[in-house]
Amino acid sequence: MERRDYNRGGYSRNRVDRYYDDPQDGGRGGYGADRYYEGEHDGSRGGYGGDRYYGSAQEGGRDSGYGGDRYHGSPQEGGRDSGYGGDRYHGSPQESGRGGGYGRDRYHGRAQDGGRGGGYGGERYYGGAQDGGRGGGYGGDRYYRGAQDGGRGGGYGGDRYYGGAQDVGGADAGYLSRRGSRDRNYSHPYNNRHQEQYGGSRRRESSGGGGGGSQLYRNRTPTYHRQNTDRVHDLSARDREIRASPVEYSQPVRSRSRSPAPTITQTQLRLADRIQEVHHREVEEVHHREIQCIPSPMDDEEYAYVPIKRPDHGKLAMKSVKLLVNHFPVKFDPSKAILRYDVDIKPEMSSSSSSRSLKKPIPKSDLRLIQEQLCSDNPNQFPLLQTAYDGEKNIYSSVSLPEGTYNVQLHGRSYTCKIRYGTKLGLSKLQDFLKGNAIQIPRDVLQALDVVMKANLFREKVPVGRGLYPRVHRKEDDLHGGVAAFRGSQQSLKVTSNGLVMCLDYSAVPFRKRMPVFDFLKECIQGIREVNDIERFGNQVIRALKGLKVGVIHRRTNQKYTVCGLSEKATRDLSFVLEDLEGKKEPEVIMLTDYFREKWGKEIKHKGVPCLNLGNSKKPNYVPIEFCILSEDKRFPKEQLGKEAARKLKELSLLNPNCREREIHNLVHDEYAPGKNGANAIKNFEVEVGMSMTEVDGRVMAPPQLKLGSLNGKTMATTVDRMKCHWNLLQGKTLVVGKSAERWAVMDFTRDDRRNSLNVNYFIGKLMKRCESIGIQMEEPIMVHQTTMREFSDVNTLNRLLKEIVDECRRRDNRRLQMIVCVMAEKHDGYKYLKWVSETQIGVITQCCLSFNANKANDQFLANLGMKINAKLGGSNVELIERFPRFNGSDHFMFIGADVNHPTAANQSSPSVAAVVGSVNWPAATRYAARVSPQHHRKEEIVNFGSLCLDLVNTYEHRNGIRPNRIVVFRDGVSDGQFDMVLNKEMVDMKKSLYTENYRPAITFVVAQKRHTTRLFLNNGNGIGNVPPGTVVDTTIVQPFEFDFYLCSHFGGMGTSKPTHYSVIWDENGFTSDEMQKLIYHLCFIFARCTKPVSLVPPVYYADLVAYRGRMFQEVAAESESESGMGGSESSSFDRFFYNLEDHLRDSMFFI
Repeated sequence: MERRDYNRGGYSRNRVDRYYDDPQDGGRGGYGADRYYEGEHDGSRGGYGGDRYYGSAQEGGRDSGYGGDRYHGSPQEGGRDSGYGGDRYHGSPQESGRGGGYGRDRYHGRAQDGGRGGGYGGERYYGGAQDGGRGGGYGGDRYYRGAQDGGRGGGYGGDRYYGGAQDVGGADAGYLSRRGSRDRNYSHPYNNRHQEQYGGSRRRESSGGGGGGSQLYRNRTPTYHRQNTDRVHDLSARDREIRASPVEYSQPVRSRSRSPAPTITQTQLRLADRIQEVHHREVEEVHHREIQCIPSPMDDEEYAYVPIKRPDHGKLAMKSVKLLVNHFPVKFDPSKAILRYDVDIKPEMSSSSSSRSLKKPIPKSDLRLIQEQLCSDNPNQFPLLQTAYDGEKNIYSSVSLPEGTYNVQLHGRSYTCKIRYGTKLGLSKLQDFLKGNAIQIPRDVLQALDVVMKANLFREKVPVGRGLYPRVHRKEDDLHGGVAAFRGSQQSLKVTSNGLVMCLDYSAVPFRKRMPVFDFLKECIQGIREVNDIERFGNQVIRALKGLKVGVIHRRTNQKYTVCGLSEKATRDLSFVLEDLEGKKEPEVIMLTDYFREKWGKEIKHKGVPCLNLGNSKKPNYVPIEFCILSEDKRFPKEQLGKEAARKLKELSLLNPNCREREIHNLVHDEYAPGKNGANAIKNFEVEVGMSMTEVDGRVMAPPQLKLGSLNGKTMATTVDRMKCHWNLLQGKTLVVGKSAERWAVMDFTRDDRRNSLNVNYFIGKLMKRCESIGIQMEEPIMVHQTTMREFSDVNTLNRLLKEIVDECRRRDNRRLQMIVCVMAEKHDGYKYLKWVSETQIGVITQCCLSFNANKANDQFLANLGMKINAKLGGSNVELIERFPRFNGSDHFMFIGADVNHPTAANQSSPSVAAVVGSVNWPAATRYAARVSPQHHRKEEIVNFGSLCLDLVNTYEHRNGIRPNRIVVFRDGVSDGQFDMVLNKEMVDMKKSLYTENYRPAITFVVAQKRHTTRLFLNNGNGIGNVPPGTVVDTTIVQPFEFDFYLCSHFGGMGTSKPTHYSVIWDENGFTSDEMQKLIYHLCFIFARCTKPVSLVPPVYYADLVAYRGRMFQEVAAESESESGMGGSESSSFDRFFYNLEDHLRDSMFFI
C-alpha cells in the first residue's frame, strides 16, 4: 500500500500494518510509524514519527524533516522543507520552498526544486554549489563552509557540530556565513536547555521547530536532545557505496509561538543499520518488542552508553567567593611514554614447603619488598628509582627492562619473579584527552602515572587503604594503650578542566605503636608493672596480643609474625626437638634457653614468664617476649579506642580549615618539592608537581524558603538563617503534617542500672508535651514495660518479649500498636536484634534513645526525637515553598536513591546489601518507601535494580493515582570507573523493567560521591572559617567535558567541610547546571530528621540508612547460621526472609 497526497501528509511504504493519523482540523494526517506518532494540530500536516522519532508539527503546514536518531531536520518559515538529517547531521533548508537535500548517513544529497543546496560530493562532504552557486561548499574533513553569495543552506560548522546559515551572516564555531537562510548553526556537541522547546537548537529570527530525538514517549513527556550527539558510527565500505535517493515527506508542523514542548523524551539508542533504515523506513524492532529499549553491551564500546556532556556552567548565585582547592598541578611531557611490564611473583618449592603455604597469597607488603630486593640484586638491569610497582602485577618503568625469570631471597624464603613486557603507554593519549581530541580518559595511562607518583611513598611509608602514613608518629600524638595517631595523606591523580592535578588531603588514623611487647602490655593492662606480672594476667594478655603482628629482634629479619597465644610453661621449662636439616645428626631435645644462647648468642633475662607462640597450636614457634616488638603497620580499630583516645583522635582528624590547609602544604612540600625523594623519583618519568593549590571561583546559592505548620493549622513560610542555614521549631512553628500517636508503649531497659536508670514519668511527660508543641498529638502510652539490658543479648528472648508486649497492648486497646519507644541504658550490639524483630517479625515501629539523654529531656533532643517519630508514623516534617527546579505543575516526578553496603574487608563471604528508596508523595517528595535486597559478596552493581525500581513506581502510583513521568535517580557508592556499569547495566535494567507501550518516563542519573579527597578553603587571606552552605564549584576543578560539580550544602561547625561531588551521567529531563545544582541544594533542606541542610542529597542519605539497616539484618542471619550449626553456609544470609519487612511497615520510613 502506498499513499501520497499533499493534502494528507506523508506516505507509508513497507509498513501497511502501521498507523495513520486520522485527519484533524485541516485534516492532513502524517504517517505515524511504528508505535508512535505526533497528533494533528491546527492546519498541520502530520510529520513522520518514525520508530522513536518524530518531526514536530507546526502551524500553517510548515513541514519538519525527519529527525533521525537524536537529530533534527529543522523546518523553516513559509513552508520550506528541511532535508533528511541523517545520522547526527541536518539537511539544511532552502529559501522559497526549495527542499533540503536528502542527507543519508553523514552525506547530503542533491537539493530539490530549483537546485539550491549542496550536491553530494563524496564521503562526509558537500559538493559544490548548483544552479547559480547556491549551496554550501565543502570546507574540510567533516567541516562545511557556509553558504556563498545568495547562499541558501547552512554549512557544517565543526567536528560533529552543525553549522547553519544566519540571517545577514556571521561566524560561529568554524562556520562562515553570508546572506541567506534563517537556520541557526549548531556549534556545541550538546544542545542547550531551549532545545526541548522546539526539538532543535535555539532559534534566531523566524526559524521553525524541528523534530528529532530518539526514544519516543507519550504526549506528557518532554523532549530533550543532549545525549552523546558527538558519537559517530563508522560506515562500512559497502554503506559508502550506496547512493542516497531523494525521499519525499509531507510533514506538517506547528508554529513555534503556539507549540508546546514536543511530546517525546529522547533516550540514546543504537540501531544496527542506518542505511537500510533510511531506504525502507524500517527500524529494527525485535528488541523493542521484547524489552522496550535497546541494551548496550559493555563490551561493545560503539554501542555503549557514555556519560553526557556538560550543558553549560551555572550562574545562579547569592554571592561569589574566592576559593583554594587542594589540587596541585602536575606537569608531564606528552612526548614521553611509560613502559608497563607484567610481573608474576611466586614462592619457590622447597623441601620444607607445604602445598598450603604455596597456595597462600603473598602479602602486598612482602611483594613490594621482593620487588625492591630484585632491584637491589640487579641495580643496572632494574634501576629502583626508574621503576614503580603497583604491589600486584604491574611494574612501570621509564627505561627498558630485561625480560626473564629471576630468583629473589627474602625472609629466608626463595621467590621467582617472572618479568614480561606488557605495553607502551604514551602520555600523548592523556594530552589528547585534555585537549578534547579523545572521547574517553586513558585510564591505563592515568593509573600508570598514579603508581609513579606514589612509588617513593610506598617505599618509605605504610599504605593503609587509600592512605599513606609515616612509620614514626609524633610524640604529641600518643593515644596511650599502645596506640598512636599517625598523620599521613590520601592522594590521587585527577583529570580536570585545569589539566592534570594531584589531589592530596590530610588524614590521621590510629596505629599500633612500634614498641616492645612488654611495654605495650604495661600500657594497655592495668596492673602489669613488672614482667613477672604477665603470668597473673595471662587471659588478659592473650586477649590483648592474639592476632597482632610482631617482629623479632634476636636476629636480622623484617618478617612479621602473628601472635597465636602464650606458652603453657615458663620460658625456663620449654624444650623442643631440634632436627639437623642436613641429616648429619640425630634429632635431639634442647632447652629453649640453651638454643637462644648457642644459636643466636642471646641470654634470656626473663625466664619465669611464658613465651609468645608465633606459630600455631599444632606447630608452635615459641619466642621470648623480651625479643618481640609490635609491628607499626597494624591499624587500630577506632571503635576500640577509649573515650579520651577517641576524643584526641577526633581533634587530630577534624582540623579547622586553616590548620588543614597548612598540613596539606607541608605534606606536598616534604615529598614533591625540588630535591625531595618523591620529586627525584618522578623526575625520572619527566613528571613534576607544582607547590601551589588551585585557585577557583565559587558561587554561593541562596537557601530556599521552607514550609512549616503552625498551631492554628495553617502553613507558614520560614526563611532560614543565611549564615548557618538552620531553622527551628520554636515560636509556634510545627511540622507540616503531624501524625497522631494514639497507641504506643514504652520499654525501659534500665531497670537494674542505678547509674543510668530512667525517670520514666518525667521522660514521658516531657516527650508528650514537646511533641504536642510541634504538631504531634500523643495520647498516654498504653503500657510501660521495665526490664534490663540483658534482654538484648539474645534475639529469641527479645522476640518473645516484643510479642508479649504487642499482644498485651492489643488486649488493652483492641487495635494495632503504632510504636514502641525503647530507652536503653547504653549502646548495645543487640540493637540489631531489636530492629530485625520489630520490623520483620512483629511489624511495629521502634524509636530508641539513651537514658542519659532521656533524663535530661532538653527541647532540642525531644524535638529531634519527635521529628523521627513523625516521619516513621507517616507525617511530613518540612517542605519547600517553591516548586523544584525544572518540573512544571503537571509533572509527576519521583526521586530515587540507591546504595550498596558491603561487608568489612575481613569478611570474605557475607553478601552485600543493596538498598533502593523512592519518594512516594507528590509534589512535596518528603516521604520515601524503601526496598532491601541481598546480593553477591562485594558486588557493587545492583543486580535487580529494575525490579526494585518498578516496585517503588507501583507504590508511587498507588499513592498518587498516576505514575511519575520524570524520575531522577541518585546513585551512591560508585567510583568514576563504574559509571559505565551504572549506565549500561543498572539503567538498562531499569528501563527494561519500567518501559511499556504506554509508559516511558524521562530518566536522569546522578552519581553522588563523598569518598573523595577534594577540599575547599576560603581564599580570604587568613583561611579562617569553612565555606558557607550552598557553595558550588563547576569550573576549573571539575571534569573537562562531563556534567559534574562540587556542592557544599551543609554548615561545617567542626573541622573542614567536605563537599559532595555530583556527576550527572545521564539526563533525559534536560536540566541546566543551575537547575540541577538548585534541585540538589533545596532537597538537602528537607531531610526528615534535622533542622538544617545535610551534606548529602536525601535520597542517597536514606539509601545509606536503609543499606545499613539491611547489614544489621544480614548479621542477624549470619548469627542464626552459626547457632543452627550451618557453618560456612551462606543460605541464611541470602534468605529474603531476613530482609522482608512486615507488610504494615513496607512503605514506611522505618529507617529514619
